[in-house]
Amino acid sequence: MIATWIKSAGRTKEERLELFERLVSASNRQAHNMAMRLTANSAEAEDLLQETYLRAFRFFHRYDENLPFTSWIYRIMTNLHIDTVRRRTRLKTVSIEQTGSDGNQTWDLPDQKAAADCEVMCYALEEPLQLGLKAMTAEFRTAVVLADVEGLSYEEIAEVMQTSVGTVRSRIHRGRKQLREYLDKSCPGRYEVNFLQ
Repeated sequence: MIATWIKSAGRTKEERLELFERLVSASNRQAHNMAMRLTANSAEAEDLLQETYLRAFRFFHRYDENLPFTSWIYRIMTNLHIDTVRRRTRLKTVSIEQTGSDGNQTWDLPDQKAAADCEVMCYALEEPLQLGLKAMTAEFRTAVVLADVEGLSYEEIAEVMQTSVGTVRSRIHRGRKQLREYLDKSCPGRYEVNFLQ
């Protein structure tokens, strides 16, 4: 199927590979920023970005060159992120105090305050905003980030999230409301009332 599509597009396999590499190179910074905002963790963002580009490469034969590559990448990324969040909620949770069968503690947890991603998060968005985004549900966070941080239109967000424009509007409204409530609780008086309306 790939060879058929490549021939019909008038490009050789090498030309498609070169095109993919150019598009990835041009969109890498934006995609990484989006992954950071969705996950709020540099290791998870790197994993999400890598999985996104792997999936994009695998299905590049389906990419329509008449559409923006970043929108296509965002759609893949948001779907992967939502799937990961859903999968994570189904995983069994165990106590970090639980010992292994040999009697030794089995958990080695890194110090999150020493992580380099904290510095990146503070640079990209103020910490209370980033923490507020992290506290939101995945669908609302994705819609708010695509609209308010990435500057996509409702129609573009609907395409990325594979939903209707009405659903996008609802998610943005409810997401902004969640963020406003979080900021009111965590930093009263720091942000104006009209900030996220």
